[in-house]
Amino acid sequence: MTELSVSILHEKPTDDAAIERLVARTFGPGRFARTAYRLRERNPHRLDLSFTAYIGTMLVGSVRLTPITIGPAPALLLGPLTVEPPFRSHGIGRRLVERALEAARAQLDGGSAARLVLLVGDEPYYGRMGFSRVGRGKVSLPGPVDPDRVLVCALDGGGVADVAGPVRKAYAEAVPRAAE
Repeated sequence: MTELSVSILHEKPTDDAAIERLVARTFGPGRFARTAYRLRERNPHRLDLSFTAYIGTMLVGSVRLTPITIGPAPALLLGPLTVEPPFRSHGIGRRLVERALEAARAQLDGGSAARLVLLVGDEPYYGRMGFSRVGRGKVSLPGPVDPDRVLVCALDGGGVADVAGPVRKAYAEAVPRAAE
């Protein structure tokens, strides 16, 4: 198999239109009905914690982190994670997630309050990156979701047993933006 030369970069505001087209191609119109979309709608993602994957000048993947709360605890929502179909199974999605988690962990040292990252996804895939299931009935999301697909990662290496409460949008007054 040929090794792909992939560049993982901070998302820039100029990437937005290309990312939206990629998300539309990979998730289709059904993405608007997903529970996670409700948490992202009119809730700006963190550019400083969101990344793109490029092969040459072609955008082939993206991951975003969006501020939320789980009960009273500040947290981040991972997603959408998307990779162009021809480039899947090359580790690009895993590299994007790992880079986003690394950036979020680095902010813990700077006093960032968010120590948890939540997502709705498949544990066999995301478990390799430190995510585990939230106990059934411990969290509630603003729409239907399979409770076995609600996963969380503790950025500080702590446990996730105390993760509980409603998951809501977090409206930060000042969302840090990455340098362009």
